[in-house]
Amino acid sequence: MNFLDQFAAETTEVKSDIFTALGIDWRLLILQIVAFLILVFLLGKFVYPWLMKSVDERQDSIEAATKAAAEAQKAAEKNHEKVAALLAEARKEASEIVDTAKLESAEIAAAGEVKAKKAAEQIVSEAHAQIEKDVANVKKELHNETLELVGLATEKIIGVKLSQNTDNDLIAKAVKESK
Repeated sequence: MNFLDQFAAETTEVKSDIFTALGIDWRLLILQIVAFLILVFLLGKFVYPWLMKSVDERQDSIEAATKAAAEAQKAAEKNHEKVAALLAEARKEASEIVDTAKLESAEIAAAGEVKAKKAAEQIVSEAHAQIEKDVANVKKELHNETLELVGLATEKIIGVKLSQNTDNDLIAKAVKESK
């Protein structure tokens, strides 16, 4: 029973002073509460504002960096679109230039061909004209030489030299009759 007596005695003490039963010195507890409140006041007065200011500044700088990164991303996308549009325009212009160059080269080739044909035709017509002139000259020379030969032959046959005009008249008359 000794154990029960002791338990009963402790329960009566607990009812009278709970702090003593828990092993807490209430004077020391009050002192610790006051020290804690002073510590909270000092931290709230001096440390927390500075710490919160630093945290706010850090958060503001992070938000600004995030905003700047988003703007840079948007600008990069816009620039990418502009570059793509410029490249498409440059390709279109290059294609037009190539098409124009092909057209112009075909026109130049056709013009050159026409010029060459005209030049060839002119050369051929000049050659024909020259040939006709040469043939006419050769015929004239041949006619003159024929007249001279006929005159010489007539003189040999007749044995008398006639005047140049008489020779020419007789030869011309003979040539006309032979034709």
